[in-house]
Amino acid sequence: MKTRRDFIKISALGIGGTVALGGASWVLGGPMANLLGLPDETAELKRFPTYCEVCFWKCAGWAYVKPDGGIQKIIGNADDPQCNGRLCPRGTGGVGMYSDPDRLKKPLIRVIKDGTQSYREASWDEALDYVSKKMQEIATKHGPESIALFNHGSSGHYFTHLLNAFGTNNIAAPSFAQCRGPRDTGFEATFGESVGSPEATDIRDTRCLVLIGSHIGENMHNGQVQEMSDAIDKGAVIITVDPRLSTAASKSKYWLPIKPSTDIALLLSWIHVLLYDELYNKEYVEKYAEGLNELKEHVKDYTPEWAYGITTIKPELIRLTAREMANAAPSAMIHPGRHTTWYGDDVQRSRAIAILNALLGSWGNRGGIFFKEGIKLPDFPHPEFPKPAWSWQDTLNGRYPLAKEAVTNTIIEASIPETGKEHLIKGWIISGTNLVVSVPLKEQLMKAIHSLDLLVVVDTMPMEITGYADVVLPECTYLERYDDIRASAHREPTLALRMPAVAPMHETKPAWWIAKQIGERLGLAAYFNYKDYEEVLEWQLNQIGQSLDELKKVGIKRLPRTKGPLYIEPGSDYTFKTASGKIQLYSKEFADAGFDAMPTYQPHAEPQEGFYRLIYGRAPMHTFSRTANNPNLVALMPENAIWVNPEVANIWGIKKNQYVWLKNQDGVVSNFPVKVRLTERIRWDSVYIVHGFGHHHKPLHLAYGRGANDTELVTNVVIDPIMGGTGMRGNFVTFLKDDPKKEVES
Repeated sequence: MKTRRDFIKISALGIGGTVALGGASWVLGGPMANLLGLPDETAELKRFPTYCEVCFWKCAGWAYVKPDGGIQKIIGNADDPQCNGRLCPRGTGGVGMYSDPDRLKKPLIRVIKDGTQSYREASWDEALDYVSKKMQEIATKHGPESIALFNHGSSGHYFTHLLNAFGTNNIAAPSFAQCRGPRDTGFEATFGESVGSPEATDIRDTRCLVLIGSHIGENMHNGQVQEMSDAIDKGAVIITVDPRLSTAASKSKYWLPIKPSTDIALLLSWIHVLLYDELYNKEYVEKYAEGLNELKEHVKDYTPEWAYGITTIKPELIRLTAREMANAAPSAMIHPGRHTTWYGDDVQRSRAIAILNALLGSWGNRGGIFFKEGIKLPDFPHPEFPKPAWSWQDTLNGRYPLAKEAVTNTIIEASIPETGKEHLIKGWIISGTNLVVSVPLKEQLMKAIHSLDLLVVVDTMPMEITGYADVVLPECTYLERYDDIRASAHREPTLALRMPAVAPMHETKPAWWIAKQIGERLGLAAYFNYKDYEEVLEWQLNQIGQSLDELKKVGIKRLPRTKGPLYIEPGSDYTFKTASGKIQLYSKEFADAGFDAMPTYQPHAEPQEGFYRLIYGRAPMHTFSRTANNPNLVALMPENAIWVNPEVANIWGIKKNQYVWLKNQDGVVSNFPVKVRLTERIRWDSVYIVHGFGHHHKPLHLAYGRGANDTELVTNVVIDPIMGGTGMRGNFVTFLKDDPKKEVES
């Protein structure tokens, strides 16, 4: 079926050709030598400060460049509290992003030749003129608000600035609705603020750490992994709640192999034990919280015996682990987690986690959750942004009343004319996020894509989403550009610099330059009143009494705290950032919005016979689909595998390392087969797979066809009514041992 925007395989066009890599090593030398402990044959290397872009943790480091211009290695900056001088495998292997031969090389414009859609190479001037002209046409006809941005990573700031100047704030980060949104909403309703990113978890001094759906050690949040290791060495109790024996669970004193989808039941029973056995931090709760009586009455019947019938966790184990938390309090915490979008009641699950932390006195105490502090850099001078006539809030249409950010799927929905919505989106800019792989509700996504008047993709790699673009703009990697100063908050404020270690390869450009060029063509030059981004950084640092030249030498600078202590001072009248100034055990905000003021347990869908709940997660050497084609990291993990309990495998006659196809409850079959890993470390009612594999886009020659793509199988999405989070854990799969394509062909 022909559409107005066919998917185009960029590799089939022969665009860009083969370009020498300028001495960069990507098979076994350079960073792989560092990873494998081989001798490092380097001489007279120059080093340049950077911070990593392989994941959101943004560890500060040094990029070492050889005399011939190739990048030899990347190592951590010892002064950075987010990495302490040690990078994870992804950070060390980040040079593979630079040297990947599959990188986008030149701007591309979609054309139709002899009735067939294809791409042709274009100059930057032509591509940027095309984009600005189409944006202006859309704005003239529909208003500038009809342009939306989807972004993830450092580049998003520049395109946000561009669209704000253009007159729209329809800007969505998929991470809100698909990852952190429920957690942020739940914690803000309880404490008045979220834990931020990186989270303000005082793991290094904790005496008891509870992980429920948080896989530290596999998600490789660098500083937390290091702190957890130190905490274990100091005798901290680790309690891991997980249907599988994860890396963290294997290091834990207690592993609770919970039945999936029943987490709230366990959390409520822990709350019951703390309250009815009088184990909670009475002094802390009395001084800083309100709603205790309502909470106690609410959880009266949520006993461990009640929870046992739901979670399969024995009552004595529930009581024992609750007592471990209480004995360690206030140096105890239930980790807030990330990717908290599971079953559609995820805000309330995060609320339960926040309430438990409150009962233990974790917030604001050593070994719990500390008060982090950052430093805000002033905006480079620019005119006031125009006020949009309508915004992303209008795309909610009365739904998700507590959403504090744009919800990805409502922006997508607003891009489909057939929905009859008053406020329509007609053009997208996508920067640094592969929506085809990352966003659920694929049918809705495709309808939106085929309805757009303009789709611009800015990326370093030919990801699946680039095949749907009208214009592809090749961004250079983080090792080839200046970016904003990393001013993320931590135990103390820090400033970290990213500067070019090498010149941009091919015809790639930094995102700030791309946004500036489009802005100038749209008549918005006053919003980009600088020659290059180095000028912006120098001005910002000078305003706070710092120096760009100094940061170039040291990479990162720690600054003293100025906004108060790291923890609540004993006996002080600390005021929380809620409406009442107290911790909200009972949320009047939720009640006023028509939601439960306190979490309740609701059962979720169960698999039909022969199907198993699909659980997905991460591996320490990969970041979602972003690294699946990175040659250095592919060498460490080339494909994913499906974890299957041996009892289940026996029923199906499935053998170790056998390849199978996965079919979900709606009949959707994985594009590619996946290798079976037989293991007792997974419950019999579930299977587990690492996310980010199974790419069907041939330009990614190392990633193509390797493993299964779990997002293909996520067709049942349950939306959280409070803030619009997309719960994706309600999907079930079964096994196909024979190639389903052969059956179709026959």
